[in-house]
Amino acid sequence: MNTVLSTFPLGFPWQTQDPFLFAVYHLDHYPKGNGEMGPDPKLLEGRNIGNDFTIKDGWRMYHGSTIPGFPYHPHRGFETITIVNKGFCDHSDSLGAAGRFGEGDVQWMTAGRGVQHSEMFPLLKDDSENPLELFQIWLNLPKADKFVDPHFKMLWHEDIPIIEEENAKIKVIAGNFKGNQANEPAPNSWAAKGENDVAVWNIHVDANTEFTLPKASTEVTRTLYFYEGSEIYFGVKKVNPNFGVVLDGLQDTTFKVGNKQAHLLMLQGKPIGEPVAKYGPFVMNTEEEIQQAMDEYRVTQFGGWPWPYPDNVHEKEKGRFAKYPDGKLVDK
Repeated sequence: MNTVLSTFPLGFPWQTQDPFLFAVYHLDHYPKGNGEMGPDPKLLEGRNIGNDFTIKDGWRMYHGSTIPGFPYHPHRGFETITIVNKGFCDHSDSLGAAGRFGEGDVQWMTAGRGVQHSEMFPLLKDDSENPLELFQIWLNLPKADKFVDPHFKMLWHEDIPIIEEENAKIKVIAGNFKGNQANEPAPNSWAAKGENDVAVWNIHVDANTEFTLPKASTEVTRTLYFYEGSEIYFGVKKVNPNFGVVLDGLQDTTFKVGNKQAHLLMLQGKPIGEPVAKYGPFVMNTEEEIQQAMDEYRVTQFGGWPWPYPDNVHEKEKGRFAKYPDGKLVDK
């Protein structure tokens, strides 16, 4: 049977299906650092600083002014899953939590009733380039959990299951791949309930081989994002890189890989099936709730900002670490 329901080009951000809200892929070939964790100021000339989303010389500053990244901004009503395959991300938030993670680490943050955070990409190496490869995925929260307490969790790359098959490598960030269970997600996550069959897998398949995605255990939405490679084939149907593939999750899906290794991300989950109202970083069920979130943020700032700068970064010499809201410190 044909398991491919549709295909679509990958934009910025990527198209998603319930229970996912948003997915984006950042690939930036950042230059050498200037000693202060940013690029040489001369390289910033000609950029729309503060809103630099156009790739120039292979990289972008995003909303950063001296260091690339996203200075403080609020979230309410959903979760972020941030996968950093290359480079580093410096996290700071209104709970007082902080961290530096990268080189395969994953951060899982529940915004719940409201949190501010910043995500900056420090250029730590001054003698060589600082490539960054990062996915950020927004996973919705059902109405019953929109106002849970914010939660910050690290999934360190040393602890994430990576399944090595004869011709493929599968990083299991969420869900279960052939009996290999991912680490526990944040406690109030839609992914925390096994019956929702949420899966986030980063898949790498060798050239000129076949790979089979096992079917889901329940009715789910399933999207495969083909972000790097030459081409893949579902039977006679050819799919080029930078395309997404909507699949029937109740069937095993086999595809063949062309003459370059294929790099893919798969998002899967049982739909929440509730109304979605979105405005920027707020995701609720009604427009009235969005207005309430905006009004509350104006008054409370979701706890304020305990850091010295909107684009806060940590000491350059600091390694990978996480500081949790209760003060617990983990150094990696």
